[in-house]
Amino acid sequence: MVSFNKLKNLLMLAFDWILYGAAGVTDHCRVTVTQPRFQQADSSMANVSLTCTFSASGCSSSPPEVLWFRFLTNTHQDLCTPACTDHHKYKVHLSGSNILLEIKDLTVDDNALYICGIAFSDSDSPLSKQTGDGTVLTVTGKQHSNGKLILMIIISSLLFLYSSAVLTSFVVHKVGSKCLFWFCSFSKSMHGRKIFQAIAQELQKQRYAQHSQEPDDLEDDTVYQNR
Repeated sequence: MVSFNKLKNLLMLAFDWILYGAAGVTDHCRVTVTQPRFQQADSSMANVSLTCTFSASGCSSSPPEVLWFRFLTNTHQDLCTPACTDHHKYKVHLSGSNILLEIKDLTVDDNALYICGIAFSDSDSPLSKQTGDGTVLTVTGKQHSNGKLILMIIISSLLFLYSSAVLTSFVVHKVGSKCLFWFCSFSKSMHGRKIFQAIAQELQKQRYAQHSQEPDDLEDDTVYQNR
């Protein structure tokens, strides 16, 4: 962002204004704030937590003030300075040097740059009030839940099985019809061949019988004539 440095300078002025009038008791307090640069979340999640860590040297042992700001395109919003403007939406958790900003009821409108600030209000050192470089939160649209995804897989599998069964039945019917027609034709052909073979055999027998009888008749006639 080109205008980020300008906005950050304004933010430091806002820091001074928020903590204006605090009496300084330590002069060498130095604070360093670290934030992850990016974080992704899905809008189907109930909430998300942004992390922030800090280190302090030469500062008092009292807990620091924790502030959170949100930068949009050309402006910034005070979320928690230190009290949160929307207690239902935002909540700050502090544990040692670790800080969490919990954002509830997450939507795509929560896309923004979130900056964490640490301030030891009992110090007048200019380094006792520092901010991190910010975390860019990217919220994506709702995704299909696991239940819906599993249901879609089951429905797709059933449709595939049904289509396969119909196709198999069609193929078996067609092939079976062809085989049945071939078998019937073959049976008829075999039946016709058997009849033809029976007739041929019968004719052959008759010819053989006639042929076998002809010498006897000739022999009888010859004997009769000689007599």
